[in-house]
Amino acid sequence: MKTNRRVFTGRLMTSVAAAAAALAWGLPAQAADTIKVGVLHSLSGTMAISETVLKDTVLMAIDEINAKGGLLGKKLEPVVVDPASNWPLFAEKAKQLITQDKVAVVFGCWTSVSRKSVLPVFEETNSLLFYPVQYEGEELSKNVFYTGAAPNQQAIPAVEYLMSKDGGGAKRFVLLGTDYVYPRTTNKILRAFLKSKGVADADIMEEYTPFGHADYQTIIAKIKKFAGEGKKTAVVSTINGDSNVPFYKELGHQGLKATDVPVVAFSVGEEELRGVDTKPLVGHLAAWNYFMSIKNPANDEFTKKWAAYAKAKGIAGHKDKPLTNDPMEATYIGINMWAQAVTKAKSTDTDKVIAAMAGQTFKAPSGITSKMDEKNHHLHKSVFIGEVKADGQFNVVWKTPGPVKAQPWSPYIPENKGKKDEPEKK
Repeated sequence: MKTNRRVFTGRLMTSVAAAAAALAWGLPAQAADTIKVGVLHSLSGTMAISETVLKDTVLMAIDEINAKGGLLGKKLEPVVVDPASNWPLFAEKAKQLITQDKVAVVFGCWTSVSRKSVLPVFEETNSLLFYPVQYEGEELSKNVFYTGAAPNQQAIPAVEYLMSKDGGGAKRFVLLGTDYVYPRTTNKILRAFLKSKGVADADIMEEYTPFGHADYQTIIAKIKKFAGEGKKTAVVSTINGDSNVPFYKELGHQGLKATDVPVVAFSVGEEELRGVDTKPLVGHLAAWNYFMSIKNPANDEFTKKWAAYAKAKGIAGHKDKPLTNDPMEATYIGINMWAQAVTKAKSTDTDKVIAAMAGQTFKAPSGITSKMDEKNHHLHKSVFIGEVKADGQFNVVWKTPGPVKAQPWSPYIPENKGKKDEPEKK
């Protein structure tokens, strides 16, 4: 008996030590009872105005999935971090989520500079990122699913609209953006596109401002001067973050009306206009793949769900005036498609989920059935152009006949010729 007790005690101690060691190394001693989901969005700094609500969208979707029983018999557990609009910190926080918190997937990033910062982390660890915002393309990673628009699903159709009779027949263009990779690359593509349509370099003005820029008086005066030189002029805005508020306030202050010089924005939706008097901005435009004002049963359900969730959680600004927008829809599609892929794969293993994501479909709030392309990790998306209304909502004035397949590599950049429309196998 003494010997058996001693053997049993020794085994017990060994087992406890092994479990402790496993925990110390961050390895599960036994199967975890939850599936951890990383949320990587700026909750402070210049991008908080846009990103905070995406964190809340992920949390709402997780609550919905858990209410239906979770995935693989387990509940989802969100792990939320704040990279604080600090691009190198995004990489640190991504590493923390993957290696310490052991998340199965990450939903996050807004700016392309933050996505570029975390990309090596996801590729080196073979982990999954769902990226929910329109971007400049020129990237295709096996470890990223891009649920926002590529340039041919937003920027190119918007400029084509501005050039059309319905859009005002613009002949001169101001390319105005925040100074980082997304605006500069998008404008490189747009310059090449405009050149292909016969627009001379002299009819294109290009201006950039830093993140957090607040004084647009001089720039808007320059735009007015440029627009006064004879040809119909339009502004294409890739300003990001809280700089949109002073930009639109100054636009109204200087009386630059949509009938004179229309502005089409790619990063301004319902949320960014919340803090702006939109009455002077009526008629200015935004190009997205979703607007809150779209009427259909799927969107009615989505907006009602969000309003109830925002009120129940006391979400700042939204409990009294709940707003939805394009990146929220893209986030919601992404997490639901990921959940469907996990169910299909019967696993959260990265490679199995990637295989199961191909061809996934989801009835989107935009009213279309969104489809994840079988090869290129991008959604097929309809394009909508909306005019700002006095109440800060958008009236849809143009849309594509149906979903548009993404072109990650723009055909307007010559060096893209021959590039494959699918991630490289590594």
